[in-house]
Amino acid sequence: MLTPQESEKRLKRFFGKYRVGELDDLFQVLQTRSRMSVFRRLKTLGYLSSFTHAGRYYTLTSLPEFDRWGLWFHRHVGFSKVGTLKATIVELVQSASDGMTPKEMRGLLRLPVSNTLYNTLHELVHSAQLQSQRMAGFPVYVSADPERAAQQIAAREALRASLAEMLRVATDEEVVEVLVEALRAAPEIPTPDTVAGRLVARGVRLEPHHVEQVYEEHGLVPGKKTARSRSKRSGR
Repeated sequence: MLTPQESEKRLKRFFGKYRVGELDDLFQVLQTRSRMSVFRRLKTLGYLSSFTHAGRYYTLTSLPEFDRWGLWFHRHVGFSKVGTLKATIVELVQSASDGMTPKEMRGLLRLPVSNTLYNTLHELVHSAQLQSQRMAGFPVYVSADPERAAQQIAAREALRASLAEMLRVATDEEVVEVLVEALRAAPEIPTPDTVAGRLVARGVRLEPHHVEQVYEEHGLVPGKKTARSRSKRSGR
């Protein structure tokens, strides 16, 4: 076994070059087959285990540059500020304003085996560290704290309603309202924002992007002179 000073020097050199390593790599670096000795040397420097690959990879705490979620990836290996996969998932869900779906977690965690995520979520719910709610047919994971969970569910419902409104297509009646408002009196076609504001004042709730859709479908261009305006000029 190398001396503590030589071990520190070699570990720093190894991680400075490769960033992460497995236990077999560290056995070679430190010239030992003792797990206890390896972890004793790592502890002196400060280290993290990966939350991916069943914690099989290691790095020094001084190396990761964590993102806003507290995650850092080196190639296919992920590390978390809070350590294990379970702790990481709990932290992600707790910090998300509207909870998280498994699909959203997969995008962040980049787990090589999707079953790992589902099995871990099942264990976290079973141990009351998280709650699972079904919304619009999909599972959403929220905090185990009832008050925080209620806030997250409300935020998710508000987001879903907002997206549904954004994605919906104007009805035939609403299309007529837009066309009437756009063409009836102005010397030129008003902007979608203007039309949307006028319609809301009349009790027709449409967003500017709905008005834009109608404009595109009917070839209307904001600022263009209306037919009524042109006929008035020709009449004079």
